[in-house]
Amino acid sequence: MRLIKTFLAAFCFMLFLTNYAQEKRKFKVHTIAFYNVENLFDTINDPKKFDEASPIMEMKFNREDVYKKKVKNMARVISEIGADVSNNSPAIIGLAEVENREVVEDLANDDALYGKDYGIIHFDSPDARGIDVALMYQKAIFSPVDTSSHELKIYDDITRERVYTRDQLLVSGKLEGELIHIIVSHWPSRSGGEARSRPKRLAAARLNKRIIDSLQAIDPYAKIFSMGDLNDDPTNQSLKDILKAEKDKEDVQLKGIYNPMEGFFRKGLGSNAYRDAWSLFDQIIITKPLLETDYSSFRFYKAGIFNKLYLTNKEGRYKGYPWRSFADGGFTDGYSDHFPVYVHVIKEIN
Repeated sequence: MRLIKTFLAAFCFMLFLTNYAQEKRKFKVHTIAFYNVENLFDTINDPKKFDEASPIMEMKFNREDVYKKKVKNMARVISEIGADVSNNSPAIIGLAEVENREVVEDLANDDALYGKDYGIIHFDSPDARGIDVALMYQKAIFSPVDTSSHELKIYDDITRERVYTRDQLLVSGKLEGELIHIIVSHWPSRSGGEARSRPKRLAAARLNKRIIDSLQAIDPYAKIFSMGDLNDDPTNQSLKDILKAEKDKEDVQLKGIYNPMEGFFRKGLGSNAYRDAWSLFDQIIITKPLLETDYSSFRFYKAGIFNKLYLTNKEGRYKGYPWRSFADGGFTDGYSDHFPVYVHVIKEIN
C-alpha cells in the first residue's frame, strides 16, 4: 500500500510538472484560408469578357449599391475566418470567382480589412466567363518571393474545341521568414454532369500535381498548401488517384499529400450544397513537412470549415444551405454559395 501511495504521489507530481511545462509553452498562430466569393464582379461591362452574364450585370437596377454591399459582406466574412484562434484575419487567403484585380482591391480596402494592409496577387486568366483566382496576404506577415500563373489547356470531348478555364496561381514567399508555397485553383465545373466533365478535373489535378512535383524536385521538404474550389470531393478520383491525397497523417510519406478536409467530408460536412446533398469542393491540402511535430517552424495545427450561422439560409427550400448572394435574378443580401475553409499553422515561441 505504501508503494502504491508513493507511486501515485510521484505520478501526480510528474503530471503537475508536465501540465506546468505545457502551460508555459507559447505558440504563434496564423490562419491560411480559401474562399469562393461567388461572382464578385464589378458593374462595368468589359468587352473582352462575357461578364454581362454575371448576376450583377443582369440586374436592371441598383447595381452600384448591390456591388458595395456584396464587397462589404465578403470583407466581413474574411475578417472573421479563424479569428477565434489566431485573433487575426487570415495571414493568407486564396479567392475564387473574382472578375479582376480591381474587385480584390475594393475588398482589401473595405473597412473590415483595410487596417490589415493586404497585398494582392492576381493574373487575368482566359476563363470564358471572366472569373479568376487571386491571393490576398498581410504584408507584415507574408512576403512574396515569386509568382506565376499556370495555364490549364483542356478540350471538349465531343467538339474537341478548347475549353477556356481558370489558370492555377502559384505564389512562393516567406511566412515570417519561412519559405512556403501556395497554389490557388478553381477547377472546371460539373456542367454537363459529373461523369462527362470529370476528365477536365482530372486534367486540372494533373496540372496541380506537376506544380507540386516541380517544387518538390527542388526541395523534397517544401511546405506546400494547395487550395481551391476543386468541384470534386476529397474522395473523388482527382484527389485520390492523381494527387494521391491521404486522409490520415500517418499514411503520408515524404513528398506525399495530406487532405485534412476528407475527415470532415466522411462525417457528412460540406462547404456547398446541391439538391439536398452536401459536397466539400473547397479544400486545402498540404505536404508532409507541415505535419512534423518539431514546432520550431510553422506546422499544421488544425483545419476547419467556416460555417457560422449567419452564413446559412434561415428559411425556405434552401434552409441550412450556404446563403448565396444572388438568386432568382436578384441580390439576396447574402454571402456566397460556398463556405470558406481554412487551416491554422503554429510555431512555438520562447
